Amino acid sequence: MAYDIEKILKERILVLDGAMGTMIQRHTLTEDDFRGDRFKDHPHPLKGNNDLLSLTRPDIIKEIHRQYFDAGADIVETNTFSATTIAQADYHLEDAVYDINYESARIAREVADEFTSEQPEKPRFVAGSMGPTNRLASMSPDVNDPGFRNIDFDQLRIAFKEQAKGLLDGGVDLFLVETITDTLNAKAALFAISELLEEEGKRVPVMVSGTITDASGRTLSGQTTEAFLISVSHMPILSIGLNCALGAAQLRPYLETLSEKAPFHTSAHPNAGLPNEFGQYDQTPEEMVKQVGEFLKDGFLNIVGGCCGTTPEHIRLIAQEASRYSPRLVHISHSIVSDN
Repeated sequence: MAYDIEKILKERILVLDGAMGTMIQRHTLTEDDFRGDRFKDHPHPLKGNNDLLSLTRPDIIKEIHRQYFDAGADIVETNTFSATTIAQADYHLEDAVYDINYESARIAREVADEFTSEQPEKPRFVAGSMGPTNRLASMSPDVNDPGFRNIDFDQLRIAFKEQAKGLLDGGVDLFLVETITDTLNAKAALFAISELLEEEGKRVPVMVSGTITDASGRTLSGQTTEAFLISVSHMPILSIGLNCALGAAQLRPYLETLSEKAPFHTSAHPNAGLPNEFGQYDQTPEEMVKQVGEFLKDGFLNIVGGCCGTTPEHIRLIAQEASRYSPRLVHISHSIVSDN
């Protein structure tokens, strides 16, 4: 049975899953886990390449998806945050990119269908996670040469299209272009997705989620929240939102801007607070849900979940809280141009 996520979003707030990396870290994995049989003779180190686990330890990835669905998530993200040829070049695994995306989507699809068959009144969805890559199209990596770029739009488009193809073939319901630090990278991903869907004759909703990097309220490439919104509003996206970098409390003013201005559904999946001096996230599920609950009560959101440091325990409380509130009303007539 096909489910219309746009219709469901008008009826209730949907819950996205939490962090994949945080859950993988709960396992004590060795180099051999990342290599498996397929990559046992690969000449470069692979430990830390979490996306590769969809090929070498699919049991772990499948169980993580299962835990998030069991906690109340409506949508899980595929284990593909860095699954482009650009990011996988660090591991010399460009040739494995299609397989990583396809298998990651297939694994998530299998678990989602399992839960949907048990609870058809609460269908589960799979979002193909497409991260920002480790290069920026709008900024130079060399402070002494501000005009230099180590990636261009077409290179990004080609890489994102290959990723999207694997995700589509694997059975995703949505694409999630997320953790956007440079909107030009995101525009390349959106163009690649639209190009692929036109060629395939398919329609798949697209979620977009940016990242505010610090208290300045801007993305890494310098855009304000409103400028980011305007930059992607030419696309017929399902939702726009913010994730990562900041905790829920710090995201509030920027989510309020999106809620006021966006002619799309809005989303947020913040970190579990800010990292401590060891890079760990200490915010408890109880602490986080109090902050997220304020967004829900004030009608800011249609989709809510968690990013770095969040676990099924966080998502369980967030899902319970989300069930208490109605989704934000989307007004197509919302102005996305500043009144100033």
